[in-house]
Amino acid sequence: MMRAAVLEAPERIRIDGATLPTPGPGEVRIRLEGCGVCASNVGPWQGQPWSQFPGDPGGLGHEGWGEIDAVGESVEGVSPGDRVASLAFRSFADYDVARADRVVKLPDSLSGKPFPGEPLGCAFNIFRRSDIREGQTVAIIGIGFLGAVLTKLASDVGARVIAISRREESLDLARRFGAAETIPMHDHYAILDAVKTLTGEAMCDRVIEAVGKQWPLDLAGELVGFGGKLIVAGYHQDGPRQVNMQGWNWKGIDVINAHERDPEVQMRGLREAVDAVAGGRLDPTPLYTHRYALEQLGEALAATRDKPGHFVKALVMLR
Repeated sequence: MMRAAVLEAPERIRIDGATLPTPGPGEVRIRLEGCGVCASNVGPWQGQPWSQFPGDPGGLGHEGWGEIDAVGESVEGVSPGDRVASLAFRSFADYDVARADRVVKLPDSLSGKPFPGEPLGCAFNIFRRSDIREGQTVAIIGIGFLGAVLTKLASDVGARVIAISRREESLDLARRFGAAETIPMHDHYAILDAVKTLTGEAMCDRVIEAVGKQWPLDLAGELVGFGGKLIVAGYHQDGPRQVNMQGWNWKGIDVINAHERDPEVQMRGLREAVDAVAGGRLDPTPLYTHRYALEQLGEALAATRDKPGHFVKALVMLR
């Protein structure tokens, strides 16, 4: 048996005893050390029209890492004892099962360090799709976990990053991660005026929207310059959106949905993230601001929604 978090009703989680999963052919079982809490967890936790209760044991967790403790038939390349990050989807529990080709070994240099691989890999995939180059001006709207990592990646290649976010502590974080300019996200037209001034009215070569709400998407469309790229990194899970197609047409911009669903592409981002963190090019440690026990998952989700203090990302620690 193992512990597993079950979403039994909106904003109500219970910790159940669940049967220890058995890996099938081509699968591995992971004794989880921890799992990150994703902003996309908040909507299902609060309850959506299509939600079903109770949820699967561990079901909201998809940012797990830990040690392989059992393997199924025909597994090659990984063994019991290997420490891995995984793309698996029931990781708010003591154990999860993943396909062997959906885990990445963590090198010894990451020993003892948390590694929520899925969001780190997501950031690297967004960055690749954004096609950011030296000398470009890049606006990033929303400086949370993704926005901070993308600020670092963009500034490291020589782009000029303008960080736009609601909280002053988020703007401080953006500056620490390399942003050249920061703008409070309070007034639509004040932001437009500020970016016009910073860019000589040329606006931005790239704009990454990393919030997942209507207004930031509207703002992103207005900040892109002629022939630029608007990259949708925010997860828009609460209903349809309207866009200013006239403006998008007039400026001839490319609009890129940077949410990857191809597992091979997801794995590419995860491998790139492991290499970057292990090699010292990226240190995400300052972004893991809040840690919780499994029994405190509800508190972790509330903090992810409400963002108390200097909150950036919550980790649920299982060991």
